[in-house]
Amino acid sequence: MSETVIPGATESAPVAAPPAVSERPAHRDANVLRWLAAYTLSMVGDSVYYMALAWAAARSGSPTQAGVVLAVGAVPRAVLMLGGGVLADRWGPRRVVIGSDAARCVVILAIAAVLLFTAPGLWLLIGVALVFGVVDALFLPAVGALPPRITTPGQLARVQGLRGLAARVANVTGGPLGGLLVAFGGPSAAFATAGALFAVSLALLVAVRIGPLPLRETAGASTEAPTEATGAGPWHELTDGLRYIRHHRVLGPLMLVIALSELGFVGPLNLGLVLLAQERGWGAGGMGWIVAAFGIGAGGASLLLAVRGRLPRAGLVMCLSAIGGSLAIGAVAFVPTVALAAVAGLCVGLLAGLAGGLCGALTQTVTEPGYLGRVTSVATFFTLGIAPLSFPVTGAAVGLWGTGPVFVVSAAVCAAGGALGLAFTGLRRAELPGGRPAPAG
Repeated sequence: MSETVIPGATESAPVAAPPAVSERPAHRDANVLRWLAAYTLSMVGDSVYYMALAWAAARSGSPTQAGVVLAVGAVPRAVLMLGGGVLADRWGPRRVVIGSDAARCVVILAIAAVLLFTAPGLWLLIGVALVFGVVDALFLPAVGALPPRITTPGQLARVQGLRGLAARVANVTGGPLGGLLVAFGGPSAAFATAGALFAVSLALLVAVRIGPLPLRETAGASTEAPTEATGAGPWHELTDGLRYIRHHRVLGPLMLVIALSELGFVGPLNLGLVLLAQERGWGAGGMGWIVAAFGIGAGGASLLLAVRGRLPRAGLVMCLSAIGGSLAIGAVAFVPTVALAAVAGLCVGLLAGLAGGLCGALTQTVTEPGYLGRVTSVATFFTLGIAPLSFPVTGAAVGLWGTGPVFVVSAAVCAAGGALGLAFTGLRRAELPGGRPAPAG
């Protein structure tokens, strides 16, 4: 029978470990489902908000000015993202998530009310975009740090799969919903609907039960003792979090894999795909088929994680999936027909989606709970802060060399991320916790 020893007790006085208990699957846990519903509604609200902002900006200024309005929100999000992770660890992710969601709700409903009485000016829209970017910098790290507080370690991979499915649902429904609202009610109706979605999301988040900060030793942790954040200044807490990542034999390589994968993935699968469809004469319809196939593949990967809950040899599978997805990215630019490009897009979605889901699950299972906000903020900084900066680089490179070489280089960057992960033993051998504790004995 396994035994644990109370600190300070002698070896002759062991205390029996508590009996193992079965975990409740995440998809049957009402608390997890409340969080998932709140996350889904928030993501749909985001899509509606961006649609309304883009339309209002386009009606209020030139295309260049509209582009500026859409871009300024990314600046505070990138600059303040790491600070948002510090606040999530210092104040607790639940408090930060609820506060930031409430702020988004108030701001968006206020702009909806203003637009009922006046035309949207560019400076007003820029101000809204800046405020929304600041709030996003707080919301995103905190919402990523919540899953370990609402479920058990063995269910975190399943939660990542459910979260991926929620993102797919939001992508499919949010854009069309925003377009219909703008078409029939104008930007004011779209902003009001986004605010209402944030309000319902907020109510669900308030109802989510948050467990105490779990205490556990994580595989692959640094040999250095974590620095206690209590009483330290924000800058010290931030540098302590970065130092923790750098010394962690799983998290350090994992952040490098995320950075390279996102830098190679975002440009070609967004702007690059548009330019490729124009170059090949496939039109918007052809591009739509490729994007739809990618979404189906990504949804399939999320469904696999949601159903299985755990994949053996997660680190190895993640790295190999990233490499396989990079080969599919390169193939998109060289296949001769839309049908074959859609098949390649399906493979990209399946493999890249699987790699991304495993990245998230590993991040949450190997990170010490007190650092999870800061670690999540670093990962989000790469995905939503730095990676979008590749758009102008991708556009300029396609103009100089064409789509084929740009897709090849992007695929090589993604493959380098997967290969780098394979080179680190700690990451290559990383495993996810099982869905059920091992029996004692």
